[in-house]
Amino acid sequence: MRKFVKDNKGPINSLMMTYIFNAMTHMAIEVRLMAFKFFDLLIQYFPSCFLLYAEKILQNYEDILQKNKFYLQDKGRLKNALAGLVRCLSLLPCSNQGECDSLSYNDATRASLHAFDLDLSDKSTDLSGVVNKLTDLLPVLVSCFQDFSPLIHSMAHVDVQSFDCMSFLLQSIDLVVRFFVHASGNNQHDFQNLAPAYKKKNLSISHQSISAVTLKKLWDEFPLSSNHCLSEKDGDRYFMLNIVITEIFLHLSYGSKLSPGLLERFLEFIESSLSEKIHDGREAGKVHHEKHLISLVAFIPKLIMQVSVAWKSRILQAFTRVFENCSAESSMKLACLSVVEEMLLPEQNCLYLDPKDLEILNHSTWIRELPKLLVLLGDKHPLHSKAVLRLQLRVGQTANLNMTPAKEYENMQYFIRAFYCTYSNETVSYGPFMRLPRDIQELSVCCLYYFPFLDKVILQSLASCCICHELEPFILFRVMEVLHSAYKAGHIQIADYISFFITLLSRFQVYPEKIDPMEKHEGKSNRGTFNAVVRAVCSWLSQIGDDVLVLQMLEKIVLDEISQKRPVDNIYGFIRLLITLDSKPTRLSEQTINRLSEVLPEYFLDVVNNIPEEDDETTKFLIRQTRDYYLLPCFFLFDRSNMLLNQILEVMGSFIRGNVPHPKGALAKDHSSRILSVVSVLLLVLGDIKMQKLLLSCKTPIRNILESMHRLESSEDITMTIEERHKIRSAYDILNAAVSTLEYD
Repeated sequence: MRKFVKDNKGPINSLMMTYIFNAMTHMAIEVRLMAFKFFDLLIQYFPSCFLLYAEKILQNYEDILQKNKFYLQDKGRLKNALAGLVRCLSLLPCSNQGECDSLSYNDATRASLHAFDLDLSDKSTDLSGVVNKLTDLLPVLVSCFQDFSPLIHSMAHVDVQSFDCMSFLLQSIDLVVRFFVHASGNNQHDFQNLAPAYKKKNLSISHQSISAVTLKKLWDEFPLSSNHCLSEKDGDRYFMLNIVITEIFLHLSYGSKLSPGLLERFLEFIESSLSEKIHDGREAGKVHHEKHLISLVAFIPKLIMQVSVAWKSRILQAFTRVFENCSAESSMKLACLSVVEEMLLPEQNCLYLDPKDLEILNHSTWIRELPKLLVLLGDKHPLHSKAVLRLQLRVGQTANLNMTPAKEYENMQYFIRAFYCTYSNETVSYGPFMRLPRDIQELSVCCLYYFPFLDKVILQSLASCCICHELEPFILFRVMEVLHSAYKAGHIQIADYISFFITLLSRFQVYPEKIDPMEKHEGKSNRGTFNAVVRAVCSWLSQIGDDVLVLQMLEKIVLDEISQKRPVDNIYGFIRLLITLDSKPTRLSEQTINRLSEVLPEYFLDVVNNIPEEDDETTKFLIRQTRDYYLLPCFFLFDRSNMLLNQILEVMGSFIRGNVPHPKGALAKDHSSRILSVVSVLLLVLGDIKMQKLLLSCKTPIRNILESMHRLESSEDITMTIEERHKIRSAYDILNAAVSTLEYD
């Protein structure tokens, strides 16, 4: 049944419209009004019907409003008819797009306009006839509104039905005016592109379609007020009506010479509205006030280009107060952000404002509000946060064109730190950045590039975010990329740049590892992420200057980090950095080699202890691969410095000899475990083909290790359990066999 209706909606609608049109011309007013209700219901589901029958519909609305003065007695039925008229007029091309709206058509309007294409492709509508009908309808709407004027001034209380009628009448006038304004002048091209049918028409619509005399009657009523003391609710209603009249006036004022006296009245109303001054003896409710003020705020950028310097300053000051005082998560704040963007960053070829015209106070206030807003919004209002960051990015991209915004943009970083991360008594407090969606995080990261200078404090905050396991790897690398680009552009000092990357290598926590079993990390390994971080850091730090000079600058820093008791992954990262900056033969100083020989043996033991052997063959292979992963950078160091390899073997030999006897002559358990770990390390080294060749020149320290193990295992002075003695004997035999093979080769 639904498919039948869908496939045959054209014939069905045509048949229904025949009956509706007949009813619209019926003698009985009740029948005529019911026909309008039926039509209103029809266009809710089939909006394309309106333009197909627009002339006839508009004519019937004109007739019922012009020839029947029933509405003052039957406001309820008039309200229903006017609601339908508003719905029809809202379907006019571009009538839902205000001249200063920051947002384009809503989805529903777009769907409606696309719906026209299906019908209009075959049935071309004579839009010039619609224009004529709208031209005739406009004075009727104004006259109907005027009929309510005596009620406005005489009534102590505005009844709901009267208010609704006046509201719908003004909305209808506004929609007609928007249609004419958009279809004229510079908007003609856009207007003709909306649907295929319009391209066929060579329309010539201008402001002359709107009679100045007709609208003068409306201006004479402005601002609407009562002779009685009104309640807060009535004050809000008058305020809303005055807002719509102001919008109508502002739509018509673009490109035309404004009447000074009339403009003065509207400007006073606009200023008082923005300043939230007293209206009709009572202050408008804040929520109601903001709801209707939003549409007025959108006109400010173009409005201030048409007024005197004095009024420009007053309007900007009033707008700035609205921007500061409205709630961070409100729709008004979004509207204000859009207006600020339009004033500070006009579209290309549409330069509305000369930067000199904007007061420094406004510049500073608007830009300073952005980082505060980000912190206030938190992670609960992502759309608002995105709007703030989009504006911040655009300000940053153009700040260098004007010194004042550039200075304010640079100062933003001192307020924006809390958005990323703050510290209190060495406790890290992550800001909203960590919890916002990825696209917003990336937008905030892009803003960082445009800071003329990034100090160490904000870099510290960013580093803390980067080492947090909750941050997506994609955002981590975007932060690194942007900061690298900022350094190349001269926005970061070299010491701070190096410190940022050293912090990543030293404090990045890799999982899985020996972690607290109470911590929950969902079993995800981030070793691959860290490995990518290490590659990027090594690449970028090697590009900051001559390799020799960079190595001299970083050598001590890297050694200090390796010397500290850090997890094996972090030490691995620093060793990778060291071999990236070094060359063959090594450029490392003798002092550096001596320090490495002291700390690397402990690193080797940590590798084998943290990744213990298992019996399963598949697991054995994976464990061997993992151990090789950690040892490989060290093999590069050994290949470049035979001295380092010999010293490492000497130190490992001392691990077997040193502090062997327990106070009671027994072998300490931890010492026994260390001996077995040393053997595991040596076997790993011997298992590498290239290392076997290097070890040929290290026979003496290897032989000393074997002799120390043999003496220990055969000593009668040291008490060992049978199991301990057997383990040491087995380790000795395995190592001796491996060394014998090496000597044989």
